[in-house]
Amino acid sequence: MRIAVVGAGGVGGYFGARLAQGGHDVVFIARGAHLAAMRAGGLRVESPLGDIQLSPVSATDDPVGVGKVELVLVAVKDWQLEEALGAIRPLVGPETAVLPLLNGVEAADRLAEALEGDRVVAGLCGIVARIEAPGHVVHAGGKTFIRLGERDNLLTPRVERIRDSFATAEVEADIAPDIDEALWQKLLFIAPTSGVGAAAGATFGMMRTLPELRRLVDRAMRETRSVGQALGVALGDTHLRTALGLLEAAPVESTTSMARDVQAGRPSELEAQTGAVVRLAARSGTPVPVNEVLYACLLPRERRARGEL
Repeated sequence: MRIAVVGAGGVGGYFGARLAQGGHDVVFIARGAHLAAMRAGGLRVESPLGDIQLSPVSATDDPVGVGKVELVLVAVKDWQLEEALGAIRPLVGPETAVLPLLNGVEAADRLAEALEGDRVVAGLCGIVARIEAPGHVVHAGGKTFIRLGERDNLLTPRVERIRDSFATAEVEADIAPDIDEALWQKLLFIAPTSGVGAAAGATFGMMRTLPELRRLVDRAMRETRSVGQALGVALGDTHLRTALGLLEAAPVESTTSMARDVQAGRPSELEAQTGAVVRLAARSGTPVPVNEVLYACLLPRERRARGEL
């Protein structure tokens, strides 16, 4: 399969490298020092599941020159999505599928509104990974997976083909029976741990072992579940236990990408995670006091990072 990866950071770099290693024709759309390093020395991925060295690697900042592909893997941060549309559009032809792997529950709808035709397949991923240095991606450990599905939950040949493409690359991938439920299951984990982790400067290990933080995460998860339920998503106690299980399984010293961005003074995915919970809660009339406090405390730092304060 001919695949373009838009965003070659921790997520795009890791899964794109696995796909290339599995024999797919992968081109990375990147820029800056990361692009220069990949062009000069390839892409190196460190992982407990096996290191990868792609050299040479197909990488460019010119999507027009790439032409149409069969699959666009969108792996930018949520706040970069609008800008990324300029890179995505030249890659999309009549038979192209666009698969976002962003955090949050709104990316597929936003892409579908921006792109003509029925191009977008909803998706999510599980991974703790980062750019360690230009041209060097580190997977910190823990389970990695891809979950995808048509936005109307129909089982189609294209989602089966995408799933099978990941399987040939030895990436765990499955088609979700209900993709909205799967997206909210991830939000149930990532928004509370990102919000608490960023506000408290805490690792996953701290959130597990400090009773005060553990209770805060639990309350934020329960609020997030209530919002999803109010919007018609079938979330129950099993989903809550799964989210808590992900917290237990996360690498002790690791943090969420949002927490790392906030601590470093960079723009983050606050609006797609804690902000989305608060925004959707207001729409559905659901009280979310813990998430509201986390959002309010983090918002000034986010505005400063964006140059708005």
